[in-house]
Amino acid sequence: MAILRRRSARFWSAAVLAALALGVSGTGQASAADVNNAKNAGFESGLTNWTCTAGSGATVSSPVHGGAAALKATPAGQDNAKCTQAVAVKPGSTYTLSAWVQGGYSYLGVTGTGTTDVSTWTPDSTSWKQLSTTFTTGSSTTSVTVYTHGWYGQAAYFADDVSVYGPDGGGGTDPLPTIPGAPGGLAVSGTSSSSVSLSWNTVSGVTGYNVYRAGTKVTAVTGTSATVTGLAASTSYSFQVTATNSAGESAKSAAVTGTTTATPTGPALPKHAVTGYWQNFNNGATVQKISDVQSQYDIIAVAFADATTTPGAVTFNLDSAGLGGYTVAQFKADIAAKKAAGKKVIVSVGGERGTVAVNDSSSATNFANSVYSLMQTYGFDGVDIDLENGLNATYMTQALRSLSSKAGSSLIITMAPQTIDMQSTSNTYFQTALNVKDILTVVNMQYYNSGSMLGCDGKVYSQGSVDFLTALACIQLEGGLSPSQVGLGLPASTSGAGSGYVSPTVVNNALDCLTKGTGCGSFKPSRTYPDLRGAMTWSTNWDASAGNAWSNAVGPHVHALP
Repeated sequence: MAILRRRSARFWSAAVLAALALGVSGTGQASAADVNNAKNAGFESGLTNWTCTAGSGATVSSPVHGGAAALKATPAGQDNAKCTQAVAVKPGSTYTLSAWVQGGYSYLGVTGTGTTDVSTWTPDSTSWKQLSTTFTTGSSTTSVTVYTHGWYGQAAYFADDVSVYGPDGGGGTDPLPTIPGAPGGLAVSGTSSSSVSLSWNTVSGVTGYNVYRAGTKVTAVTGTSATVTGLAASTSYSFQVTATNSAGESAKSAAVTGTTTATPTGPALPKHAVTGYWQNFNNGATVQKISDVQSQYDIIAVAFADATTTPGAVTFNLDSAGLGGYTVAQFKADIAAKKAAGKKVIVSVGGERGTVAVNDSSSATNFANSVYSLMQTYGFDGVDIDLENGLNATYMTQALRSLSSKAGSSLIITMAPQTIDMQSTSNTYFQTALNVKDILTVVNMQYYNSGSMLGCDGKVYSQGSVDFLTALACIQLEGGLSPSQVGLGLPASTSGAGSGYVSPTVVNNALDCLTKGTGCGSFKPSRTYPDLRGAMTWSTNWDASAGNAWSNAVGPHVHALP
């Protein structure tokens, strides 16, 4: 958090973000008479029928999505590694364009439609991800140009199994898809008192998966994991999964049984909650004991745990000298008193200067064991992930699930990503949040020190406005997080962050816009989210320095939400 232990600033220009804006995308269902009009769609015949700029394209045998080959295209200098194919189509017809991509920034689109040319894209992805969009040809259009490309200065991208499904334009050679086989490897990956998380193996050539509970379909997903929510505590459920594509649905997988945990004991977190970071150091803000933290705060995040010489492990050292002689015994007693009053006290890992790295199974185990040890030693209710220098989604997920298995269903897990970390579900922070959705309490994204960012409508918004808060929150709300897992993180005063401070009135207007549809700016969400969790601030100390203006205004407003 800089000299003042603030969170770091990463500025992306509006021009760059606008250039990366998401194109119109959608999905479509092909009819029985439709064909894939693309030739050499799986790159099994090298680059036949494809043309790549500046020699940027080649075929590789790994990684592949289907078959034995895939396209690898590498941007260089002013070349974005664009690969194209002219595809024969029928006039006045609708087609579904899709492809599987992996690696660096990947774009898929079509030109020459005679109507509206369309495209879609995704940031870098470590696993295969399907891009899909639809287009309609003009009354005299008989050929369109399909393309893929990467982005300047980004890593190589891979593409496979391109399809242009729709009426036969007379030039397609690839066969119709066949009904996929049933998914294998279905397993329970996590449980809570109201949910069961599942994972399974990838099935080649599919567009999605259906999840069944006791023979009834309960959800559909595009990836190989899902969390089934709304379940009863301490109850066993049977699950199966099927794979789907335009040819139909597979048989059901072998069944697995998942048993939910018992209902957590102790005071429950309020439906709408306020989170505040408490500073374990003196940087000029009001020095506080835990007992001094204002009553409006429902979750108190103790900042920060420190890295140790053991990879992934953390420890906590109370700054007794900096806090006026605050003793460890007083600290523990104050935590116990806050918990008795119904508050949650957690330890935050990271901050701007945090150096904790969880990059393999060993460090994931060390992280879980050390955090659990701190919970037992000090009475913490859980952990806050505030890693601002990157994280590994695979191993942080492993670490948090291991911690959950130790601490039980009462564990509190919060996150405080920067705005750039939550721009896309492909980003590792967002992936981690979705991976642990069944045990995640709330994501309080930092709406400050960020510059301009994209909203969920593809428009660029500048920080410091109601629109910035609501349009960026919309990405999380529509990207897979439950409304109860989304909070708005703002500085308590102009001293709390380098930029991005807004008055408590703006925070309250944004909360009203998202929960009730009132108080909005130019951006208006397509629906309301009355279960939105609430708000967060850095910090309770800076709030106290400003006469508690933030908590006195935002706290009662959050607690009065519907």
